[in-house]
Amino acid sequence: MTARRIAYQGEPGANSHLVCKQHYPDAEPVPCASFEDVFAVVESGDADLAMIPIDNSIAGRVSDIHHFLPTSTLHIIGEHFLRIQFSLMATPGASLDTIRTVHSHVHALGQCRRIIREHGLTPVISGDTAGAAREVAEAADPTQAAIAPPLAAEIYGLNVLASDVEDEDHNTTRFVVLSRDYVEAPRDNGPVVTSFVFNVRNLPAALYKALGGFATNGINMTKLESYMVGGHFAATQFLAEVDGHPDDPGLRNALEELAFFTTEVKILGVYPADSFRAS
Repeated sequence: MTARRIAYQGEPGANSHLVCKQHYPDAEPVPCASFEDVFAVVESGDADLAMIPIDNSIAGRVSDIHHFLPTSTLHIIGEHFLRIQFSLMATPGASLDTIRTVHSHVHALGQCRRIIREHGLTPVISGDTAGAAREVAEAADPTQAAIAPPLAAEIYGLNVLASDVEDEDHNTTRFVVLSRDYVEAPRDNGPVVTSFVFNVRNLPAALYKALGGFATNGINMTKLESYMVGGHFAATQFLAEVDGHPDDPGLRNALEELAFFTTEVKILGVYPADSFRAS
């Protein structure tokens, strides 16, 4: 049987690549240039799964993903949390004394301000952390450095000048696993997360009424994100995540009550909660 293929956004050595290796070591990682490409290769059948970052504890939500999820035909079947660790790396022969510029994704540069400031480096924005490492390796310029995951240094033959250079030790990204097939986690087999999108009716206090059933049924809502739909500034679509399974009586009642105040409810996934949530 052919090993599964799992798509991710970025170049080899990116954090998304690292998560794929950790949780799907037998699958073939498929790097993609954009999130749109990741969704496309899975929807077309060229890959079986997608590993997508959805939230970061410092930067907040990954806005592109929240744009694609509501309209995608893919389903969330799992989640994984990754403690983000960045290294400052450069070509062999370079040192902290020779480097002048540091290349990385804009979010990574923002999350590693301390070391950039301490060494007086000029930040240069790249499209991807691992891509920045590749570019620095290709340039072979001792004045250039990259901030990227340690895996990138291994892949592109760079030397790590400093490890764990991120400003906050709680820097964590949550990834979700997407599949063409709808795979629902079983009930009563450990904690479960249910993700869904809904459109509220154009009525006074519609959102308040729509969410009331979750409060009265004791359902813990862990995420609520709003969207502009069709270019309108009135937020009518929401992405929500709750603890529990739709077959649990409380959540079933809450979803039934939600239907009275919405024009559409779409379940994106019912999947096992990662053990990180309990830590």
